[in-house]
Amino acid sequence: MDSRDAPAAPARRPTTTDGAGITSGSLARRLGISPTTLRSWDRRYDLGPARRDQGRHRRWSPRDVAMIEEMCRLTASGVPPAEAARVVRERAGHPEGSAADTRAEPPAPAAERADDAPSDADTPPVPPGVVRAECRGLIRAALRLDSAAVQERLNAFVRAHGVITAWEELMMPTLHAVGRKWESSGDRYVEVEHLLSWHVSTALRNTPFLLGLPGPARDDNPVLLACVPGEQHTLPLEAVHAALLQAGRPARMLGAAVPADALVSTVRRTGPAAVMLWSQARSLASTPLAQHLLQSTWGPQGARQQPRLHLAGPGWRGATVERAVQPAGLREAVVLLAADPR
Repeated sequence: MDSRDAPAAPARRPTTTDGAGITSGSLARRLGISPTTLRSWDRRYDLGPARRDQGRHRRWSPRDVAMIEEMCRLTASGVPPAEAARVVRERAGHPEGSAADTRAEPPAPAAERADDAPSDADTPPVPPGVVRAECRGLIRAALRLDSAAVQERLNAFVRAHGVITAWEELMMPTLHAVGRKWESSGDRYVEVEHLLSWHVSTALRNTPFLLGLPGPARDDNPVLLACVPGEQHTLPLEAVHAALLQAGRPARMLGAAVPADALVSTVRRTGPAAVMLWSQARSLASTPLAQHLLQSTWGPQGARQQPRLHLAGPGWRGATVERAVQPAGLREAVVLLAADPR
């Protein structure tokens, strides 16, 4: 996955098994957005569930879910949230200028404001001029080896625009630009690339603090993220980890160059809902390892389970592994991983 990858719409539609509808948490997990985003769309654009149980618990009907799916699809394709909401309401038969258009937005409760981190789904696209200016400023700070300025710019962009937009619009373009400068200058700028990579990693790992996300909830089968044996490039996988946290999906990161035996053992010990293997180089993308992971099982006799496998990175291009998913980019990876049932 890289910065050129196009946004992807949610891959599947949440379904219900009875007439009660699904909860906001279930809908958010399956669509790869945060519950805060759902609350925000409800307050700002009147895109909330038609039904609320006693105690104001929200239940989303299939019709409500379809509206949110359409909202996700439109915003992922670059439509501003307000315009996307207008289109969704029109298609659903809501009159133009509904209550959400005319009412003043009530202040959010204090606890919710603390959790109201920007989501890539409800943040308008960053104007190209702003992106170019941010990239230039970040590159200049990196060339000066100004660690404080580099970190400050990265942190501010993540706070303002969320992880996916920061990765696609700022981090990857700047890393590519510095890499090209290094390649064309006889290795003169290797220290610049190392410094920039370190601070990008720091910003991604600090996502919960930068966005004011709640502490991690206990989850018995989070997504498992790992680089294939010998693979040292971890930044793209760190971006997946940070974006999953922003989407409210717990993940367990193993990091660089995980030995095959250790990876298989971890899958069997922890029973993850899904596994993502990152490979930057084709020479390291091991199809036999992927097939072996798909055959791994755990759980009691008669109720054995297997992981869903996601193969990410340019190293897997052209590889064919039956039952493995190959997401096209960070957005699609997050949507698919967040949608995997727990």
